[in-house]
Amino acid sequence: MKTIKGPGLFLAQFAGDEAPFDSWDGITKWAAECGYKGVQVPVWDARLVDLDKLASSKTYCDEWVGQARANGVEITELSTHVLGQLVAVHPAHDAWVDAFAAPEVRGKPAARQDWAVEQVKKALTASKNLGIGQHVTFSGGLLWPFVYPFPQRPEGLVDTAFDELAARWRPILDHAEDCGVDVCYEIHPMEDLHDGITFEMFLERLDGHARCNMLYDPSHYVLQCLDYLDNIDIYAERIKMFHVKDAEFNPTGRQGVYGGYQPWVNRPGRFRSPGDGQVDFGAVFSKMAANDFDGWAVVEWECALKHPEDGAREGAQFVRDHIIRVTPHAFDDFAGGEVDDATNRKMLGID
Repeated sequence: MKTIKGPGLFLAQFAGDEAPFDSWDGITKWAAECGYKGVQVPVWDARLVDLDKLASSKTYCDEWVGQARANGVEITELSTHVLGQLVAVHPAHDAWVDAFAAPEVRGKPAARQDWAVEQVKKALTASKNLGIGQHVTFSGGLLWPFVYPFPQRPEGLVDTAFDELAARWRPILDHAEDCGVDVCYEIHPMEDLHDGITFEMFLERLDGHARCNMLYDPSHYVLQCLDYLDNIDIYAERIKMFHVKDAEFNPTGRQGVYGGYQPWVNRPGRFRSPGDGQVDFGAVFSKMAANDFDGWAVVEWECALKHPEDGAREGAQFVRDHIIRVTPHAFDDFAGGEVDDATNRKMLGID
């Protein structure tokens, strides 16, 4: 067994235009003051990082990491969530996600996709330069408009979509192999990889690619009514990253899984600050420890009710309280004696 590292904090929900959230120096100092030992960095946010330099300049990497360490935090992983989203976009979502892209490729889906692929590859190269072995992203989605269709989906539509999704990601995963970095897809609604079955369909088309892995986030499974504890055991070998995010699902006679187009605060399924929702994190951390997960426990703060700065400070303590320092020996070793084959055979009555 191994002891999880942490607490870490995903910075995407906190970066902003006011101090201390508008600069790398300020936000890393703030994270350390909240009690975090590491930060997960959204590489698309130029207020925090220059991705081009991170992928090309060792001097820049050393200075960037050095500033974070001087302020008290390590880099846990890099994130390309919104860039991975652009690797596969259904036309119905073009205008919706165009803002994620560079201005010069907006309104140009093919050019935007090519740009996104290169951005994800740069982030993988940057991870290599930083000596980080895991990277988190989204898969993008070609099928989400058809997730619960009427009329029924045409025969072959799902296969065609997953064939295409795998074809788009294989060159990126091959680059990840060259970099020695695992690509960890956050299993998430709107992405084609939104549960275990869809991840398996993708992985099969990639011939079990070693760099195709998962970020585990139980909050998304609570809202799908999926067994989030069983999921850890099923995919233990592929779970390489971990978001600590809570959620609650309280259906009524008026609303269920789909939420009735209501704002977050009025949905039956809501994200909550760690400890305020329904996830059994005691069981989650126990399973992660038993399955030898030795990555970072990273708080991804999203809550419909609580102020983000309060959620961040409470989240650091919550993770510290749940990390299990694993035992180096069995609790009943004191009662054991000398063991050898002759003794074992004697105990069993074997001549």
